[in-house]
Amino acid sequence: MDETEPCPCRRGDTLAECCGPLLAGSPAPSAEALMRSRYTAFALGDADYLRRSWHPDTRPVRLALDPGRRWLFLEIQRVTGGGPFDRSGTVEFTAHYRDPGGRGQLHEISRFARAGGSWCYVDGDIEP
Repeated sequence: MDETEPCPCRRGDTLAECCGPLLAGSPAPSAEALMRSRYTAFALGDADYLRRSWHPDTRPVRLALDPGRRWLFLEIQRVTGGGPFDRSGTVEFTAHYRDPGGRGQLHEISRFARAGGSWCYVDGDIEP
């Protein structure tokens, strides 16, 4: 993906101005920023970033992405905590996708925590 194209997280900036620096190794300033960058990593197929941004206590050994799933857009419903002075936070979101079975959505409440000073994805509850 060209870094001058809109970021897949749809915050309104280009990839270079939004999630690109986080995928390249810059720390996320908030739990929401990490959530957006993880969505972008799913959209771009960057499994390495997804594993790197996962909390070490819950990180899977392997992560296989579905190559038939195309992520379409992200909606953030609610953010709790996850700011510069917080140790943890949650982000409720809906990620819309298309796969061979048609259109679908993933609604999750994700938990984030700091590990080694950086925001990490801990786990999440998938909502119906």
